[in-house]
Amino acid sequence: MVRVMATGVFDLLHPGHLYFLYEAKKLGDELVVVVARDQTARRLKHEPYVPEHLRREMVDALKPVDRAVLGSATDIYETVERERPDIIALGFDQHFDAAEVARECERRGVPVKVVRLGPLTHDELATRRIVDHILDRARRSAPPP
Repeated sequence: MVRVMATGVFDLLHPGHLYFLYEAKKLGDELVVVVARDQTARRLKHEPYVPEHLRREMVDALKPVDRAVLGSATDIYETVERERPDIIALGFDQHFDAAEVARECERRGVPVKVVRLGPLTHDELATRRIVDHILDRARRSAPPP
């Protein structure tokens, strides 16, 4: 059994998330998805729109996902040590260095293969871009002051 781990904030689910998770699932038999804690999302990206427990529930309900767990608030490798994946799938836009992730996992006694997945061609559907499109439409449709 090959366990694959994927990670992310998964704030506003969009087609890029589904693509990432389906591609990650193709790498093995079981897909465990680590959903970033709210404080981690704030530190790495932005204030989340959806609370962590609901983001985890939504990701857990997706077809390619076998199990979704909340990540550690203090040490991203803590979940790797607990779940012991064989492969870690990184999204094309995740700011992790694949070689460094592999080295740190090895150092902690969890040798993994780290795979960087490619993007979905419709990158304009990323969470921040969706929010920007909504705000832009709202501004354009608002009556003049």
